[in-house]
Amino acid sequence: MLNHYQILIVDDHPFIIEAYKNALKSYSAEGFQYTVSQANNCKSAYEILTGNQNHFDIAFLDISMPAYEEKNLHSGEDLAKMIRKILPDCKVILLTMHTELIKINNIIKDINPNGLVIKNDLTFDELLLAFDKILNNENYYSQTVIKFVSQSQHESIHIDEFDKQILFHLSKGIKTKDIPTYVPLSLSAVEKRKLGLKELLQLKGGSDVELISEAKNKGLI
Repeated sequence: MLNHYQILIVDDHPFIIEAYKNALKSYSAEGFQYTVSQANNCKSAYEILTGNQNHFDIAFLDISMPAYEEKNLHSGEDLAKMIRKILPDCKVILLTMHTELIKINNIIKDINPNGLVIKNDLTFDELLLAFDKILNNENYYSQTVIKFVSQSQHESIHIDEFDKQILFHLSKGIKTKDIPTYVPLSLSAVEKRKLGLKELLQLKGGSDVELISEAKNKGLI
């Protein structure tokens, strides 16, 4: 019996997309057939996902890619959350350069992806193994991810979507007074949250530049 899979690949690096395609071509499971759709930023991915033929069985997503601010899609994480809502049966595999413990823990906690691969772990064989496990209803984490997950003595820092949006816009040079234009919060709420973030990161009294720097170090943006 043939199994035909609809596969979405979203990455802003053409060579990564080709690596996925080559791995798919080499996958030799009996009866495996597939169709690939691809996008290179959050906007084009959104348009595919909300188009007429938006059913996908598997989605490969890079974490870092050009944002689609009009829809509050700033990363592959946001796309993954969108897919979880509109295509709950779609298997999500995330690829990232991030190697911060807090970032990895938050990805797993917020999204619970079917696959999570650190780019430095990525090889052709790794990609084939990940794909095979996911097709057989198993989760796949690359070795670096497994190492981080095993470090259970570390406590992760968890922030909500509004905090993430505030940090994102601050990192893009948006002034605090203008953030309510982009985030549905009052200026006083933004300022209160910003103070809370500084306390959370032990930067009480620190500057916005220090806040963004430490947030990046912790993998929060």
